[in-house]
Amino acid sequence: MKRMNEKQLKIQKLKKEKDAVILAHYYVTGDVQAIADYVGDSFYLSQVAEKVEAQKIVMCGVRFMGESAKILNPNKTVLLPAPNADCPMAHMATVEQIEKMRTQYDDLAVVCYVNSTAELKMHADVCVTSANALKIVKALPNHNIFFIPDENLGRFVAAQIPEKHFIFNDGFCPTHAFLTAKDVQAAKEKHPHAPVLVHPECRPEVTALADYVGSTAALIRYTKTNPAKEFIIGTEHGVLYDMEHESPEKTFYPLHAEQICPNMKQITLDKVIWALETETPVIHMDTERARCAYTPLKRMLELS
Repeated sequence: MKRMNEKQLKIQKLKKEKDAVILAHYYVTGDVQAIADYVGDSFYLSQVAEKVEAQKIVMCGVRFMGESAKILNPNKTVLLPAPNADCPMAHMATVEQIEKMRTQYDDLAVVCYVNSTAELKMHADVCVTSANALKIVKALPNHNIFFIPDENLGRFVAAQIPEKHFIFNDGFCPTHAFLTAKDVQAAKEKHPHAPVLVHPECRPEVTALADYVGSTAALIRYTKTNPAKEFIIGTEHGVLYDMEHESPEKTFYPLHAEQICPNMKQITLDKVIWALETETPVIHMDTERARCAYTPLKRMLELS
């Protein structure tokens, strides 16, 4: 085990003093993942947030993750070390769109990707993550599905459930939608023996060329269990930290050198220390807003 540096030791000390737990997404930098108590994708972090006993949750991720943690833990303090770290896709749908679809389609379920604002969650029927979207949508009794905000994930799920009718929103993840079929072809030419693994937030033209498509956690599991010794990874660079840690004997190539989420990279050790020392910035949410947004999140956890 590597010896902790001064900043890491300070964080460990502050966690005990403040009765805090640190949750980190796979897309933050490796040094931040290293000091976290729990590291995972959005689904895993949602599960953990509901079960932790500490009175303060430090969410090393973007704003919607902090909001979800607060919705699931209304009586706890949720700290977001980088208050400006936001997810552009989380805002790429509107309540007006949802209301319009409810008037146009009978038997409609509004399925809201967890990568969304609390306001969108408030008006949804159920939330999903990339890890459980297929299972949950299959389980819904509704024929018509309005999938928000990510069109690419929605289309990936819809292709596997042809018996349901999907209405898509035009939202997207800039980091994943940035990747193209040409990028996949170029990577395959450079590394012909490496399977291509991509996230379902990628464009259909990219997922169609991949050897495996899955959530962040699923991609990590695949690299651990697959006998291949090298892989091409089509998702945010931060995931390579865990892959290299879990499978040090294997080699991982980013599909593109610039598949980086600038918002996730705003989280630093210094900002984690600042959040713990000052107990700011705090995620605030009024009771009614939290109650309305809780229902689709809780239904997601139950259906998963």
